[in-house]
Amino acid sequence: MKARIQVMLKTGVLDPQGEAVRHALGAMGFDGVNGVRQGKVIELDLDDSVSEEDVTRMCEQLLANTVIESYSVEMG
Repeated sequence: MKARIQVMLKTGVLDPQGEAVRHALGAMGFDGVNGVRQGKVIELDLDDSVSEEDVTRMCEQLLANTVIESYSVEMG
């Protein structure tokens, strides 16, 4: 079984990497990009014994900084 976790900075948290990408795109001639938010995707290859609740605990304890990041879990 696989789990896919998407981690993004929460709304209102400054995203310097996203701003650098937005600026670089503008400098390359890509007009109309008003904002960029950069995040990360984590894919886990899991035994069938691992539950979605286990993955949620992994996110809460290690994979996401829940003070400034939100995350979503997709199991499949």
